[in-house]
Amino acid sequence: MRSKVVRMMLTSAALLTSVLPAQAKDASDLIRANKILERTPIIDGHNDLPAEIRDKWGEDARKADLTGTAGTPITKQQTDIKRLRAGHVGGQFWSVWIPADMGGAEAIKRTIEQIDIAHSFAENRPDIFATASTADDIVRIQKSGKIAALIGIEGGHQIGESIPALRQFYTLGARYLTLTHSRNNALGDSATDNPKHKGLSDFGRAVVLEMSRIGMLVDLSHVSADTMRQTIALSKAPVIFSHSGAYTITEHSRNVPDDVLRSLKARDGVVMINFYSAYISNAYKSWNADRGAEIARFNAPPFGGLYIGQPERAAEALAAWDKEHPKPAVTVGDVADHLDHIVKVAGINHVGIGSDFDGVDGETPDGLRSVADYPNLFAELIRRGWTDEMLTKLAGGNILRVMRGAERVAKETSN
Repeated sequence: MRSKVVRMMLTSAALLTSVLPAQAKDASDLIRANKILERTPIIDGHNDLPAEIRDKWGEDARKADLTGTAGTPITKQQTDIKRLRAGHVGGQFWSVWIPADMGGAEAIKRTIEQIDIAHSFAENRPDIFATASTADDIVRIQKSGKIAALIGIEGGHQIGESIPALRQFYTLGARYLTLTHSRNNALGDSATDNPKHKGLSDFGRAVVLEMSRIGMLVDLSHVSADTMRQTIALSKAPVIFSHSGAYTITEHSRNVPDDVLRSLKARDGVVMINFYSAYISNAYKSWNADRGAEIARFNAPPFGGLYIGQPERAAEALAAWDKEHPKPAVTVGDVADHLDHIVKVAGINHVGIGSDFDGVDGETPDGLRSVADYPNLFAELIRRGWTDEMLTKLAGGNILRVMRGAERVAKETSN
């Protein structure tokens, strides 16, 4: 009996010896990640908080409390000041979004309302945020200990088919325009719509050239692969993907094919990695599509569905399906897989962070639930052998370089 106890003790000791170093290494990786981000804060290319606040707060959107104090509505979102600080965010492109089926004067009006909300963050909390227009502004603001606030417009439909409106949005602070959102528009084809223009339209080409002239970044997230290819070939300035992933890793039309990654490298652009689970995990993408089909099968107003007109019964059926088909786990490692692939194809100079927080209904990986969690991704990359220099470029160095490239083209064009 005694020998059995001794063997058990020795086995337990061996297990502890094997486990503790791994735990200690995980902790040291996270400590190192935080230290890197203290020196070189995150510049995130895409956060939908303005639209989320507008939806939740309505006409009182400018009064939203961003502190993260317990009990305030903002704590229900993925972004607040407390968590921005915990995540070492030093620059944020606030996404200005309106529905893709909106156009004309109404689109311009609604976009200005969203820009107004984005500006209110710095106006209400000048101790935390400062408005930035250039790469140098971001660096200066970061050095002051504040968060640089920028604006990106998430859809070409938002300019109301008006290039003068585009120029005025730039004057109001917008520093990128996503050419399409979820549907085709007057500029070109979307990644999630049936092709209409076979890429860019004539108007879209004119918009891209004007953006190069004024120094506004062209954002190719949400556009079709043909629109990507044509825009990269046409643009005089580097382009960005403000929130996308690698198509080879997850075959979703929102992601970037390898040939486009190689073209992006040649033109010195950047892909800012998205955290939405359906774009970064094939298992989740398939589950999400299957669940959508079941929702339509149970209750698809106004014409179909097994339980049309019976919402309670449809909800019960969906709950039963959910129980039989649990949501696949998505992890920080899935995001890291996309980054590793982009670096393999395009190089370390062409990756960034574009989370899409507050734009994806909380459907983000374990360990990346809010803006407080960026260090978890950096710790995972450290475990994979990424160097401090590589992580510094990912955190913000690459997007700063691309912004300077666009600023330089605009200056040269105006001379």
